[in-house]
Amino acid sequence: MTDIGFKGSTVHSVGSLPEVGSKAPDFEVTGLDFAPITNADFAGSTLVINIFPSVDTGVCAMSVRRFNELAAGLDGVKVLCVSRDLPMALGRFCGAEGIENVTVASDFRTDFGEKYGVTFADGGFKGLLSRSVVVLDADGTVLYTQQVADTGTEPDYDAALAAVA
Repeated sequence: MTDIGFKGSTVHSVGSLPEVGSKAPDFEVTGLDFAPITNADFAGSTLVINIFPSVDTGVCAMSVRRFNELAAGLDGVKVLCVSRDLPMALGRFCGAEGIENVTVASDFRTDFGEKYGVTFADGGFKGLLSRSVVVLDADGTVLYTQQVADTGTEPDYDAALAAVA
């Protein structure tokens, strides 16, 4: 369980992010077409996983936009943006914002958040995913993790990029 700031109070996640150097848990999330997306779909590529509560909040939307911009210049690196938003909402956002360089997916019917320890266990966002970044190498080993200490803060993009270099 991790302490996370949320609107001036402290809330908790259901667990902790995978340890750096460990093999990342296998996962399945749901794509915009409602088809499953798994870690196997990214095998052989470095993977940056941008995890956030909802694309309908300003900081979350900014993180998707920023990772979309960054992904355009990263060779051999894929970016997966995951929230518990429904695929239709994610699709509307991506269409309106021109998001084309990242894969966007939903955890609305899977256990990704529990496997990665990022589901809020309490507070106003209980059941949603906490703002986090996980970077995996081409073999699925965890290179970097960040569970943002305060939900209203953007992730450390520079540190995530340094992990893929």
